[in-house]
Amino acid sequence: MRSPVTSARLSGRRYTRRTFQSLANPEYRRFWFSLIFLMAGINMQMLARGQLAWELTGDVFLVALVSSGFAPPILLFSLFGGTLADRWNRRRMIQYSQLVVSLVAGIVGVTIVTGVVNIWILFGAALTQGFCWSFMMPARQAIIPQLVGEREITNAIALNASGMALMTLSGPGLGGLAYSAFGPATTYFVMAALMFVAFVLMTTVKVEGVPVERRRRENMFSSIWDGLKYSYGNPTIFVLLLLTLATTMTSQSFRQLMPAQVDLIFGGGPTQLGILMSMIGVGALLGSLFMAGLSENMKRGVVLLVASGLSAVAILVSTYVTVFLIAIFAMLVLGIGDSGRRALNSGLLLEQADAEHRGRVMGIYMLNFGLRPIGAIPLGILAERTSIQLAFAVAGILLAVSVIATWVFAPFIRRL
Repeated sequence: MRSPVTSARLSGRRYTRRTFQSLANPEYRRFWFSLIFLMAGINMQMLARGQLAWELTGDVFLVALVSSGFAPPILLFSLFGGTLADRWNRRRMIQYSQLVVSLVAGIVGVTIVTGVVNIWILFGAALTQGFCWSFMMPARQAIIPQLVGEREITNAIALNASGMALMTLSGPGLGGLAYSAFGPATTYFVMAALMFVAFVLMTTVKVEGVPVERRRRENMFSSIWDGLKYSYGNPTIFVLLLLTLATTMTSQSFRQLMPAQVDLIFGGGPTQLGILMSMIGVGALLGSLFMAGLSENMKRGVVLLVASGLSAVAILVSTYVTVFLIAIFAMLVLGIGDSGRRALNSGLLLEQADAEHRGRVMGIYMLNFGLRPIGAIPLGILAERTSIQLAFAVAGILLAVSVIATWVFAPFIRRL
């Protein structure tokens, strides 16, 4: 008979193996490391681009414009990207998009060295990279079943999320160190090199499994409409997409206004904001790793709703607390909830969609990345006219209502 300690060790080993099982697949492993290098460059760039924009203009509005420049192309072109992911070679879509993203970063570096860089070059770079993102990410999500098979989709998606969380946590810090030590030009060249490594790694990935459905003769807009009808006609996919939208417009928009929260509620500044954002990153890493280790027997739909509910509770707790330590804990919980929900939602969408429509479903899902800055606008208006606390309370309540409504009126989600 095993002792409790031995049983715990065996259970822990099984959980660890289950958590990282997709990385045992060599093709997925190269795919995952490609993501790591890409996200390292992207997250370094988020800091470097904003800092350089500030140094060039000293204008807060222009800094915000450049920082959110990626969003409009994602909003406009993700449906096209998803449609092409159902028609074209997904690996090549990812590969060439990553190459363009790398070249754009390198070109910005050259403009810095030559002294011709200006705010509109940075804005154009953000637009171009957002355009590439709208084609790359639906393909990057839709290709996963071809790499790992149907049974490991959720695990692979969660490991993707953990890699992104790790780079979100460390990338800006690395970017800040590089910017301070070597200046903006070298930082951009480093980012370009990291993204180029991502491109090279992607060329080595061999894609197996179900081939992409090729429907080149169908009109592009008809294909997009078919994807929209398919998503609306599948109750599970439709509800999962609605839940994603609710989270984007509340939890993600909440993050956009955190600088105001830190100043008005805690009387803090960049240091306190950095601590809170870092705790969201730590929570995101923990949440995604937890989701990666979920067994097939667990009710993933229930876990999804609980994770979304955690985000709502975290927002509501952080709304009225004046103790910074409690806010730190709330942001940790927010990161766990958001990342867990995102990883499970993506995995469940891929599982529920048939192979022919996966690209288009993920294209619709990607629209949420473009909606993030837009969702902050109504919250910002409400905060300006009333108070930041009321705006955040409304966000938390709306998310909680969305979760409860899904639990009550869409019981099939709980059975997933």
